[in-house]
Amino acid sequence: MIVDDLLGEAESTLSKRVIADVRIGLGYTAVLLDDEGCGLAGTLVEESRHCCTLLAGAGELIGKPALEVAAYAKSSDPVASSVGIATLNAVLNRDGEPSPRPLDVLPIDGATVGMVGYFGPLIGELRRRAKSLTIFERRSLSPDVLPDWAAERELPTCDIVLITSLTLVNKTLDHLLQLARGEVALIGPTTPLSPVFARYGVSHLFASVVVDPKRVLATVSQAGGTQRFKDAVKKVYWQLKQE
Repeated sequence: MIVDDLLGEAESTLSKRVIADVRIGLGYTAVLLDDEGCGLAGTLVEESRHCCTLLAGAGELIGKPALEVAAYAKSSDPVASSVGIATLNAVLNRDGEPSPRPLDVLPIDGATVGMVGYFGPLIGELRRRAKSLTIFERRSLSPDVLPDWAAERELPTCDIVLITSLTLVNKTLDHLLQLARGEVALIGPTTPLSPVFARYGVSHLFASVVVDPKRVLATVSQAGGTQRFKDAVKKVYWQLKQE
């Protein structure tokens, strides 16, 4: 799986670090390492199977080896998975070119576009410029949004595919990338900046780098999201060469 490759890439750095802080908010999870590296991942609390305590290691994570906590990324539980991926991102997401708007980079004009996850700010322009737009969302927000299982049939027909990086948390990304035949972009603060994705057919990474960990930790703790991060987070972009 992709998470195994990401862990392999980050292992040597993770093995030298320990966890300094963990915040699990309603929208995002943030992990701070002892070298001030900070990573983000989306939180999917509603998909957790637990009741009161949502994370088995709660209260015991600070001081743990970062490699041990990063391995939570393999968990089928979404809260644990968020913590693991945020730990990975604290190592991997350190630098990158300032991000252009995704729709200024992707060749969407006249294209058949598929969108996994609901990227509201992009939808109006996509409908104007693309030949067609098909949106897949686990929690359907409107009648013209298809349930996520419809991607099985429709995603292979798309020229351009935009995928929320939350699919890395809920373990659906590997299969979605097997279905995709068009040019693929992975989008959102959960996105790890890694060349690993080129092996799976991803061409574009639109991610985030935390530049003010203190503010990000406070915002996450107070149920804040992307709009509240402001300049504490830098949006970055990587274009990948296909292997």
